[in-house]
Amino acid sequence: MLINDFGLVVLIWMVQLIIYPGFVYYKKEDLLVWHKKYTIYITIIVLPLMVGQLVFHSLDLMGGYDHQKSIVGLMIIACWLITFAYAVPLHKRIDSDDDMTLAIRSLIKVNWYRTILWSLIFLLQLISF
Repeated sequence: MLINDFGLVVLIWMVQLIIYPGFVYYKKEDLLVWHKKYTIYITIIVLPLMVGQLVFHSLDLMGGYDHQKSIVGLMIIACWLITFAYAVPLHKRIDSDDDMTLAIRSLIKVNWYRTILWSLIFLLQLISF
């Protein structure tokens, strides 16, 4: 479980500090081509980690309730909601060339919430390890 959480932390910080800010350096035409490939590749990496985290923490919570497990569970749900309610639609806006610059800026802002949540999840798990 801790390894899965660590994988998400490393990935989200790379996305937040390197990948998303790097989008602004692409020519519009190049980003349109690259972004379609990027979203497929990143999904292959991030989706199993997110599903694994949800499954591992759900099983842990079923094994015995405590306050910290509940908080972590709520943070995981928040990450899923932010991902599918905000981040995915912003990626679709980039793919459709719908005000790409604003979509990238919004994606960077929205992703800070996931970055903070996944970092806190990992730290809480590390402390209780």
